[in-house]
Amino acid sequence: MKKINLIVLTFVLLTATGISATAQTKIATVDMKKLFNGYWKKKTAETSLDNRKLDLRKEIKEMAEGLDKAQTDYKKLMEQASDPVISAEEREKRKQVAVNKAKEINTSKGVLEQFQRQAETQLADQTQRMSANIVTEIQKAVADKAKAGGYTLVLNAATTEVVVFSDTTMDISDAVLAQLNAGAPIDVVKPAGGIPLNISTNLP
Repeated sequence: MKKINLIVLTFVLLTATGISATAQTKIATVDMKKLFNGYWKKKTAETSLDNRKLDLRKEIKEMAEGLDKAQTDYKKLMEQASDPVISAEEREKRKQVAVNKAKEINTSKGVLEQFQRQAETQLADQTQRMSANIVTEIQKAVADKAKAGGYTLVLNAATTEVVVFSDTTMDISDAVLAQLNAGAPIDVVKPAGGIPLNISTNLP
């Protein structure tokens, strides 16, 4: 049954790509997940996003601390405005200061919430762009390696729905990965640590 499925699958793929099924074909496989996770640029992208996330968290923390201080000041102002020792005129003045502080707090809350939403959107967009750029480079490297090796078709072994059977001796993932990492900086030797990031994409 597997052989029948493979024959049918190959015929469909060859037809879809405009390759004659009667022509001599040379098919290879690659593990796109392996290439994506092993590419040095993915590691530097993680580091960049890590640093950006740390900066945003620092800004949010500072804004939140400022908001906490404003709320503390507001409580003190309300207590002072209710002090029976001071004159009615002074109490009224302090109540007005408290009212203004309350408005300031509400404005600060809105600014903080908007900043958090924008930060999340920016990180998501940056992650998507980096992932898309990396996948594009990988696809080009696979195409170059396939052309150099005379392969007619390259299947993604990381997707079980596409590959019914594959001969591991025809897998060119390591060769492609070596080509991708040939120009890697010396210090890029392991995934970035710190904040967990999900730099992912819907790999083909």
